[in-house]
This record gives sequence, structure tokens and C-alpha cells, in this order.
Amino acid sequence: MTGANRQIRLARRPVGEVRAEDWEHAVEAVGVAGDGEFVGRTRYVSLDPAMRGWLDDRPSYLPPVGLGEVMRAGTVVEVVESRHPRFQVGDHVTGAFGVQEYVVSDGKGALKVDPALAPLSTYLGALGMSGMTAYFGLLEVGALKEGETVVVSGAAGAVGTMVGQIAKVKGCRVVGIAGGPEKCALLTDELGFDAAIDYRTEDVRKALRTHAPDGIDVYFDNVGGEILDAALTRLAMHARVVVCGAISQYNNETAVQGPSNYLSLLVRRARMEGFVVFDYARRYAEAAREIAGWIGEGRITVKEHVVEGGIADFPEVFGMLFRGENTGKLVLRLT
Repeated sequence: MTGANRQIRLARRPVGEVRAEDWEHAVEAVGVAGDGEFVGRTRYVSLDPAMRGWLDDRPSYLPPVGLGEVMRAGTVVEVVESRHPRFQVGDHVTGAFGVQEYVVSDGKGALKVDPALAPLSTYLGALGMSGMTAYFGLLEVGALKEGETVVVSGAAGAVGTMVGQIAKVKGCRVVGIAGGPEKCALLTDELGFDAAIDYRTEDVRKALRTHAPDGIDVYFDNVGGEILDAALTRLAMHARVVVCGAISQYNNETAVQGPSNYLSLLVRRARMEGFVVFDYARRYAEAAREIAGWIGEGRITVKEHVVEGGIADFPEVFGMLFRGENTGKLVLRLT
């Protein structure tokens, strides 16, 4: 194909908050499909807090994004040229294709999706990594049981909204922790949470005593820091703490703030366990079928924050995650 492929590349390792100068806006020629390859035009880009960790040069569950490399991201692309037997022109495909307008792929890690069954953006959220993370983190790592009390931080985000709703489907009491009255109202009025705590204006420890009087059976942590510490003081016997993320710590310029109340795990005979959703890749289809069924039955409401723009808007939209400006799954739709 002919034309320009606009890309966002990592220019330098961020220190603390990611800044505009940490990114390079690059342009290269659109690639051509070889035998067994296809060219896809990006339609949607996923934005997730975990992407911040990929920018640091330190050991993790994935190698860091290299300097000068296209920023890693999950995307939905439309096939515009193909010499691949499984992907035809007009197909829509998800994969980790990166923040760029076009991609040439051999199909490895690519999954064809149907826009007639769900909006394309949903394959990056409720039916994508966010949904998979909530499903396996809560049901497998959290070993959820009917009738338990679940508390989730970052509750108005992509994963948190799904965690709370899946817990309600499973017959549990759900308390969400979020920032601001609008987000808290969304949790209780629209998504069916039993209670919401505004960490910006409320004493979280006191509010947890009120809303989880018998203790927390499963705490699903997306933020770390002081809120994790507060939740540890309210654990029920044999509680499970699911460590999914720590967005409050990702931009730290000093050491990560660890939990000072960890001895609650000993006293309450509880466990704290981290997980990476990629470990459950072979079961994604199973989870997607069940989540899609709940959505179809009206038992789960999909919350998405779709921003329309171009590749050049990625840095600004990415910053929304850390300013608390998104509700639900944050997606950049290329126009």
C-alpha cells in the first residue's frame, strides 16, 4: 500500500509523570503484505494503566517498550490488504499492534472479531483484556463465593466496573472505591453496587467499617498505596486480596509505598496474591462467552469512555488515566 503510517514511539524513559517530550511522533511508509501477512488500518486503540509500567526499564511480566519502538497497545484494526488465508479484506482483528495507523501482521496473536455481535471498542474492554482481568482475577485468584463481601478500588475504571458487576451476578455484596460523586453515583445508581466510597472526600477506613461491617472477603486492588493499607485493616477471616494493579504508585519518583498493615494477613489467616491475565490466555474464549451472555441478559452494563481523534492525540488521552478523567474503559477511536 501507499501512504503514511503515523506512529507514537517511546523517545525516553519517563521519570514520574509521563510528559509530552517522552514521546516521539514518527511517520513511515505504510508496509506491504507479504505471503502469509495482512495490512490492517487501526480503528481503535486501548489505553490501560498497565501501559505505564511497560515504559520503565525494569524486570516485569513483559519486556519494557524499547527506546525508539512503537508504543505497545492493544488495538482493533480493519484488514485493508491481505495475503493471509485466515484474514480477508474487511475483517476486523484485535491484537497488540501498537499505537500506529497501520500494521503489517503475520496473524500471530491476532483474533478476528465480529462488529455485528458487539461494538468494536467492546472487544478491547468488557470482551477484551479488561473483562478477562476482572473475570479471572475475581473468580480464580479471588476464589469468590456466593454471599461474600467484595470491595474493589479503582471501581469506576475499566476493570473495576466489571469486577463489581461480576460479583453482583455471583450474588455478593459489592462496595466500590472511586474518586468523585459522579463516579460513586454511577456505581450505585447504574451498575448496581451496594455502596460506594469517595476516597477524595471520605475517610476510607471509617467508610469500610460502615459498608463492610463483617469484614472484606475479597479485596480487588487496582490502586495500591493508602487505600490498600486501609482495606487490609478490614479483612474477614480467610480473606483474599487480589493484586491487579497499583495506579497510585505508577508515577512515583521515589520507592513504591508498600502496605504497612500486612500483618492483618497473618491475624486474619488471609492471603494476598498477584496475577497476570496472560496466564489465563487459553481460557479467554470461555470467559468471553460467559461475559457476553451476562451482557445480553442485561446483567452487566458496558461502560466505555471513547475519545475520538488521531494517533497524535494518544499522549494526551493516555494522561487521562492518571488524572482520573475516564469512567469505564478508555479507548481512542481514530477518525
